[in-house]
Amino acid sequence: MIPKVELHLHLEGAAPPAFIRDLAREKSIDISGIFDDQGHYAYRDFAEFLKVYEAACEPLQTPEDFRRLTLAVLEQSAEEGVVYTEAFLSPDFCGGGDVAAWRDYLPAIRDAADQAEATHGITLRGIVTAIRHFGPDQARQTALCAAETADDWLTGFGLAGAETVGMPGDFAWSFDCAKEAGLRLTAHAGEWGGAQMVRATLDALPVERIGHGVQAIDDPALVDRLAEDGITLEVCPGSNVALGVVPNWAAHPIAKLRNKGVKVTVSTDDPPFFHTTMRREYDRLSETFGWTEDDFFALNHVALAAAFCDDATRKRIAKKLERP
Repeated sequence: MIPKVELHLHLEGAAPPAFIRDLAREKSIDISGIFDDQGHYAYRDFAEFLKVYEAACEPLQTPEDFRRLTLAVLEQSAEEGVVYTEAFLSPDFCGGGDVAAWRDYLPAIRDAADQAEATHGITLRGIVTAIRHFGPDQARQTALCAAETADDWLTGFGLAGAETVGMPGDFAWSFDCAKEAGLRLTAHAGEWGGAQMVRATLDALPVERIGHGVQAIDDPALVDRLAEDGITLEVCPGSNVALGVVPNWAAHPIAKLRNKGVKVTVSTDDPPFFHTTMRREYDRLSETFGWTEDDFFALNHVALAAAFCDDATRKRIAKKLERP
């Protein structure tokens, strides 16, 4: 199995449905309406996806819940051959955005990460993520959570949620705060907001990575800018197909972007919501674009170079990516 690096994974969004159902049952919370007859997460469009996502987070109420969640997610990732992953962590779901509460949740997540690394050999680093549709004021609180707990494990800050709500510049204070704390920066753009949202994000925020970014393909000058500036795209093809960002795998622009010199990586986003895994992503890319082991080897080294980790960790993971 090819060892893999994943840069775009939402911790709550990676929760196995069975895990959330069991946790809800333990707490006598009825969220049965978010599942279909097969027990999968059920939604019809992106707006409903966000509602189901937030409902699935309702049973996650304590640090111990997040410790268990992290163990479950990392075990599944390790089974897919992932040796290094970066997870988006939302203080809004871990204590309601309160800095003091966040300080209680973070050690539980880190404890689980340490346990998973010892047991499964997978390394996790955290990226605190503000939720765009919760607004700029709430994002400031999230940025403070990130800034006050930044270290060699909590290494990044990002922006997720409904991309069409507000403009990137609305969140400039939060990104400046995170940057001053030494955090590396990424933001979702170009999934729903078009190429213009990618451009606006690059103009307003000091990011070095863009989550998704696939709609940049509609603006040749922007594609050139991404390539020239070395901006890395955290591409999630299966997610884009499942949500209708693109109609099918053949229409996905990842290969075109890569051929034009843009740094692309591959991730699963919220894998159980989109019925995908890292192995499935690789299989579909191979089937659709003829990518070989050489392509995936190069892809993973691009991802590792863009990872928000220290040099010692990068060197250690690089050894795991070496071919036998």
